[in-house]
Amino acid sequence: MMSRKTILAALLVAALGASGCSTVSNLNPFGKKDKGPAELAGEGQRISIIPPDQLLEPAEALKGVDFALPPAEKIAAWPLPGGTVEQSVGNVDAAPSLSVAWRKSIGQGSKRGRYVTAPPVAADGKVFAMDADGRVVAMDARSGAQLWRTATNPGDNKRDKLAFGGGVAFADGKLYVSSGFREVMQMDARTGAVGWRAKTSESIHGAPTVSGGRVFVVALDNTLMTFDAATGAPSWTYQALSESARILSASSPAISGDTVVAAFGSGELVALRTANGNDLWNEALSRASRTSALSEIRDIPGRPVIYQGDVFAVSHSGVFAATDLRTGQARWTLPVVGVTAPLPAGDVVYVVSKTGDVICASRENGQIFWMKSLNEGFKSKRKGGVFGIGGQKQTRPIWSSPLLANDRLLIVGQTGEMVVLNAKTGEITSRLSLKGSSITAPIAMGDTVYVLTQEADLIAIR
Repeated sequence: MMSRKTILAALLVAALGASGCSTVSNLNPFGKKDKGPAELAGEGQRISIIPPDQLLEPAEALKGVDFALPPAEKIAAWPLPGGTVEQSVGNVDAAPSLSVAWRKSIGQGSKRGRYVTAPPVAADGKVFAMDADGRVVAMDARSGAQLWRTATNPGDNKRDKLAFGGGVAFADGKLYVSSGFREVMQMDARTGAVGWRAKTSESIHGAPTVSGGRVFVVALDNTLMTFDAATGAPSWTYQALSESARILSASSPAISGDTVVAAFGSGELVALRTANGNDLWNEALSRASRTSALSEIRDIPGRPVIYQGDVFAVSHSGVFAATDLRTGQARWTLPVVGVTAPLPAGDVVYVVSKTGDVICASRENGQIFWMKSLNEGFKSKRKGGVFGIGGQKQTRPIWSSPLLANDRLLIVGQTGEMVVLNAKTGEITSRLSLKGSSITAPIAMGDTVYVLTQEADLIAIR
């Protein structure tokens, strides 16, 4: 199994500014805690939208109160990282026995300077995934047999240290691929043949979203770019605020009707018209603090999720918010530091915090039904050094976004296992060894759940 430090590097802070920025090798936002209360923001700084005395704990009024979840249904495809253009899938009927059906390598696993960060997608009886070297692979969904493999490296970026990440999306028989090699591509989903390539000025670390004949991607410089899905011709762009440092894991936009919602490294959550990019509203999910440099990283690395007229998103600077899609007004907020996508379903919304807490909150008002720590009992130790001096300090394991399957929350993480929780109570009911670390959320198609590990193994669970 890869070291925890190597896996964490896929989500570390990148220096994008020209002055005074740290590199990915010496900043780890997941291994340190903020200390002390938040301070008032100075001139030019964002002001916290969360009261400083707000506590994160289950509500007394909700103890013993039941809530509704949508019925479990089999889904025929998972074409986008979040399953749909709204990046929201409810309760899937899949993997009732949680047994591993097969495990297949898709190529190169995470290594220094290259990381497996792209979530797999599934459609037309195939699972599509991207390895750490940017190669896109199509696997037979039932057997795991490799059907084709296509490289995305154009051949002139071999030394690009940020040339990792990106992702894949499926629509109308085509595969759309974003790349750390500064390209967006269209491939034939049956053969892997490249239809078109479009150059971009910056690397793209998040997967595309495809809707209404357009491809939407967020670049490393906080630019939302759009392309014609048929030809690759560039269309409108939106430039968010620049940010000197961010998490090396970008989100995919969410779309509902004629509105696209994108999240940026600046902590901005922005809604725009899909046709022309006209700005509808802009909300900053930020908490002002001077106590920790890492707490000032305002990135929203996880996908925003649209569900029944609300947008759910969580930022690294400690804001988990439900926002009205039409008006942009925050309906409620919670002080949660997160790097993954929330999961709204029925009466509740689930989110996994950076520290490994699974939180089940009311969709209506944000009151918490229950919380469960996946890192309970974890004790930080140092590896290497002499007599406990020096060496590397272990950080808490990072966990993925959850998948709701048959009223169970399936969550994978750096411990090399899938943890299964009762979605109503938060009780851990079982654990499944994956023999590999994973930070990308499980997906489902038909009766099968698929997990992609940092070692570039695709695992089918039925």
